[in-house]
Amino acid sequence: MGLTSKSSGFSLLKEKFNLKLSYDNQPIIALAGNPNTGKSTLFNYLTGLNQHTGNWPGKTVSNAQGYFTYNNVKYLLVDLPGTYSLLANSAEEEIARDFVCFGEPSITIVIADSTCLERNLNLTLQIMELTSNTILCLNLIDEAIRKGIHIDYDVLEHDLGIPVIPTVARSGKGVDKLLLTIDNMITKNITTKPYKITYDEIIEQKVSNIEAKLKKHIGNKYNTRWLALRIIDGDKHIVDSIGNIILNKTIM
Repeated sequence: MGLTSKSSGFSLLKEKFNLKLSYDNQPIIALAGNPNTGKSTLFNYLTGLNQHTGNWPGKTVSNAQGYFTYNNVKYLLVDLPGTYSLLANSAEEEIARDFVCFGEPSITIVIADSTCLERNLNLTLQIMELTSNTILCLNLIDEAIRKGIHIDYDVLEHDLGIPVIPTVARSGKGVDKLLLTIDNMITKNITTKPYKITYDEIIEQKVSNIEAKLKKHIGNKYNTRWLALRIIDGDKHIVDSIGNIILNKTIM
């Protein structure tokens, strides 16, 4: 079964994710991150009073959306539920995973706590597998400096293959650079090459076989490699999401 006009593009965004788009093709920025990293602080700093909250469709989890304008472009900013991983089964994790994968945000910003970066990089790497349009925002950098933690931003940016921006969200430090980076990615003045994990030959062959079958149903619109890996994992939740969100039917 192929995609229909009702289950694709901005119709999908509005119907399945209840997005308040101001106009067609409006750039959508997703904020992802572990709990207590300052994600909501950055959201509030960027959107001010120009925001609204509700619940995600069919969930009791809060849905916060807002708007900000930079360089004459009005963006929709979506604050995803705080989560440590995209691979487990809580409502928060499913929402974050499904939005990044199927909602196709223009850019996903991962907010990390600079004082415990190693723990936060787990989610960053998972999101980088899902989308190339990723920015790592190293928040609470003032706290890291106070604790004597030194982060080499250039090396981290080189190794990850995505922009790395240090910030202090509560004061707005570094946010100007973050906004400039968003603008440069939207206008294609910055291209990313996220670090990708290559698996052994047996797994890669299985991925290739499953990808070929997925593409018959959903084409190249979504990240079929990531979906194939989740199917190999035996993740029934992602299979259900493929059916419910993309194909509007139960496939397993």
